[in-house]
Amino acid sequence: MAQSNFIDYVKICCRSGQGGSGSHHLRRDRLTAKGGPDGGDGGRGGHIIIRGNKQLWTLLHLKYKRHAIAEAGQNGGDSTSTGKEGDDQYIDVPVGTVARDVETGEQLFEIMEDGEEQIILKGGRGGLGNAHFKSSTNQTPRYAQTGEDGSEEWKILELKVLADVGLVGFPNAGKSTLLSVLSAAKPEIADYAFTTLTPNLGIVAYRNHRSFVMADIPGIIEGAHEGKGLGLRFLRHIERNAVLLFLIPADSDDIIKEYQILMNELKQHNPELLDKNRVLAISKADLLDDELKTEIKEELAPQECIFISSVASENLIELKDLLWSKINESDA
Repeated sequence: MAQSNFIDYVKICCRSGQGGSGSHHLRRDRLTAKGGPDGGDGGRGGHIIIRGNKQLWTLLHLKYKRHAIAEAGQNGGDSTSTGKEGDDQYIDVPVGTVARDVETGEQLFEIMEDGEEQIILKGGRGGLGNAHFKSSTNQTPRYAQTGEDGSEEWKILELKVLADVGLVGFPNAGKSTLLSVLSAAKPEIADYAFTTLTPNLGIVAYRNHRSFVMADIPGIIEGAHEGKGLGLRFLRHIERNAVLLFLIPADSDDIIKEYQILMNELKQHNPELLDKNRVLAISKADLLDDELKTEIKEELAPQECIFISSVASENLIELKDLLWSKINESDA
């Protein structure tokens, strides 16, 4: 998955269709010189509709198409004929896409299934024809209702990546290196923070031709839930992961404090994230001897941890076994 091709956030201008006006027609034909009102209603304007599509995995197709415009409804006709409704404008998005209001940031809805449709902006209502305004005191109304204007609003579409395992850790914790070793993914790897700017997905091969999907998510920093660093732009991806793999490097100044910061950032963003199955892995374990590993385990108790090294291939098979069991627990 090339970073340039992965788009998980777009702003799009939505313009719904204007409703058609009602007709103020009076019935006239060979046999009727002064007939009553028979004006029909106008058709409603087209909606802007978001539709889930399981064939899509990114919002790339919307990157250069920032306007969605629906058709206006047609005016009503004579013989109480209703005008044609404006065609709706559909926007196909991957499953897991969240729609938000630009002004308030409020979440409007989330597309959870393939084929699911949600109206993000309603079209204007069609106006009533003069036939609706006929009464005993006004038998030939020569007026009708105009159609309701459509709306034009900017909306935000955000994608939450779906993966079995989400890698959670500070920048430069070795998440991209681990993903590159366990899968065929080739994320950018460098010796500086925030190398990963967008999520990378990799398929991890497991025993008996089974596999699971792992996501390398941009690193967390303290205050991420308030938008610091890459902030909310990546925290949402963690919500759709079945298992969270916390990765803390062995050369960290304070492993326990780092783990607590990570847990707190998830809690502040969404307390339900703490209910997910999680695994704590200490990376770069080739830097530690047995005595140091024992000390770290005692400090982290009762939280269990596993020591791994992507470079030395230490305990990677055991890590996959542990992740697989946690994934099956989540499915159950």
